[in-house]
Amino acid sequence: MTNIIEQLESEQLKKSTPSFQVGDQVRVGQTIVEGKKSRVQYFEGTVVRRTGIRSRSKFTVRKVIDSIGVEKTYLLNSPLVDSVKVTRKGKVRRARLFYLRDRVGAKANRIKARG
Repeated sequence: MTNIIEQLESEQLKKSTPSFQVGDQVRVGQTIVEGKKSRVQYFEGTVVRRTGIRSRSKFTVRKVIDSIGVEKTYLLNSPLVDSVKVTRKGKVRRARLFYLRDRVGAKANRIKARG
């Protein structure tokens, strides 16, 4: 039974997924379908958390717009996620960065650069 599930999950995995961690600044391109047209909309922010394994892995990206925090959760292997590009590596000590929700302005993006 588990072999069948693993086989189905391996078929659904994307061939190329970038390696990024919590605290990294990423730019996610999501395919938006409007009627018959489709376009790619980008969302750039800090990775707040990563969860799941294999085909069920997902990540949450947060950015602050006009002093309002916006968080979006994406499935890593979803066909709607067009691209994930790491713009800056961040150095953090935690697996979840929920403390950023309490911060506003420049303090919300204060994560040290890694390497």
